[in-house]
Amino acid sequence: MDNLQKPNWKRNLVLVAKNTFIWLDQLSQQLNQQISRLDQIPIEELLKLKEFGINGIWLIGIWERSRASKKIKTLYGYHDAAASAYSILSYCITEKLGGRKSYLKFRENARSAGIKIGCDMVPNHTGLDSPWLIQHPDWYIEANTNPSDAFIFTSPDLSPDNAIEIRIENGYYDQVGAAEVFSYKDRTSNKERFLYHGNDGTSMPWNDTAQLNYLLPEVRDAVRKTIIRIAADFDIIRLDAAMTLTRQHFKRLWFPGDDNQRCIPTRENDRMSDAQFDNLMPEEFWEQVVKDIHAHEPDTLLLAEAFWLMEGYFIQQIGMDLVYNSAFMHMMAQEKNSEFRDFLHKMVSLQPDALEHLVNYQTTPDEESAIVLFGETEKYFGVCTLLCTLPGLPMFGHGQLEGYREKYGMDYLLPNLQETPNNSLFEKHMQWISPILKYRDLFSSSKNFQMHDMIDQNGNIIEDLIVFTNSHSGKNGLVVFNNSPHPYQGTINLDEIIPSLQKIDLESLRAEDTRMLKTSLNYSSNCIHLDSPPYSSDVFLF
Repeated sequence: MDNLQKPNWKRNLVLVAKNTFIWLDQLSQQLNQQISRLDQIPIEELLKLKEFGINGIWLIGIWERSRASKKIKTLYGYHDAAASAYSILSYCITEKLGGRKSYLKFRENARSAGIKIGCDMVPNHTGLDSPWLIQHPDWYIEANTNPSDAFIFTSPDLSPDNAIEIRIENGYYDQVGAAEVFSYKDRTSNKERFLYHGNDGTSMPWNDTAQLNYLLPEVRDAVRKTIIRIAADFDIIRLDAAMTLTRQHFKRLWFPGDDNQRCIPTRENDRMSDAQFDNLMPEEFWEQVVKDIHAHEPDTLLLAEAFWLMEGYFIQQIGMDLVYNSAFMHMMAQEKNSEFRDFLHKMVSLQPDALEHLVNYQTTPDEESAIVLFGETEKYFGVCTLLCTLPGLPMFGHGQLEGYREKYGMDYLLPNLQETPNNSLFEKHMQWISPILKYRDLFSSSKNFQMHDMIDQNGNIIEDLIVFTNSHSGKNGLVVFNNSPHPYQGTINLDEIIPSLQKIDLESLRAEDTRMLKTSLNYSSNCIHLDSPPYSSDVFLF
């Protein structure tokens, strides 16, 4: 879909993540009133977000969670921990938040405030007590026998059904090991299966989940129908760990070939030829999901959490609306500025609107908070300025604007730290970041996006300076960010920035709306001269 056809709300979306239970508790403390249901969130709080420039909320942890997940944590001794938000029993709004009726009222309030609502969908796995697992154990990836004599399954039964026993490996509770499989025994037939936990191969198996088998068409069909049903109620769906279900990585992880690629441990003997795999999974699951959404719920936006250098593939091959851009967070934090400039050039060359499909962020629920990662001085606000002016989706983390430092676990309903908002930091957001978001339509499209080089007095490109321009409806913007502790002086060719000089009042470059007032800018007949202090960031409008 090109720039002219894409609905403006999708292109101009600015998203904030909210760990829902944590958010409600923090609102209760701030407002000195009990807020435990979604419909109790005051519309004034939604209007504050809108006033700041945020027009989308990603609600984390709203589904009915696995009771088995909670039991596992209790058996560990973590009595205060809840079930994981990503070990899902069913895609029903939990009654602890007021259920679907409460959600629909909240959505009504949000829409009246001009805010879209998003949720998670976790397609890779289910909870251990999911009705799908109880009724269709054959839908899950299975080992023919216990993969290891060291795996012992005499731990407490986690099944909600008296006819079924579900036990995870003893080593989890002893904290001496981690089996990839769990025991599923049918008491009627006394048949025992060894089914795999959810796993992406990068860490320990997720022991409160069960891995779905996407080689089965009935599994793919069931998940697709679930996504369509969710899309009827939500404007945005974040697809958790979407890269694990691409054909390339699903085969590598679970049905490896003879190429010695890293697979899930204990799957080395479950090899499958490419021809066999292609016959069972002939097309990308996500391509079909995108087609389904376009056909049934075309106004719903799909956002894929995808790593492993899969951004370009999800954009070009799959046609996903949005995909995580982990390069932004990591490269900005590590000041890999030359690599980041190369990344932007690569995305621009991929296809004209590629940058519009990226989700840029300074933190996610899996990372430390933005303040911990970037500090709260010039560097933080410089990266935040870039976040808000690049094409694509700017995504703020839970508590980022308030300066909260805690990394919120997905198995806690209350914060561990009793933090209060950092009012000074919030005021700086209001002074330096909120005004930029008012111009989001100027920066959200990549149609007129152009990167520029800043040249020092010796004719060398200053790689630490990220400089670009964009324009929309007669308005132009110049963004300059020095992501380094070094001051720089240099010039930018003005002809590159303003192709039709006679149509532009050059005085506006000196006098027009400047945001952070750190970069010194002057111009001559054909150049802009910049004096850029460490970590300075500016947005010039002309």
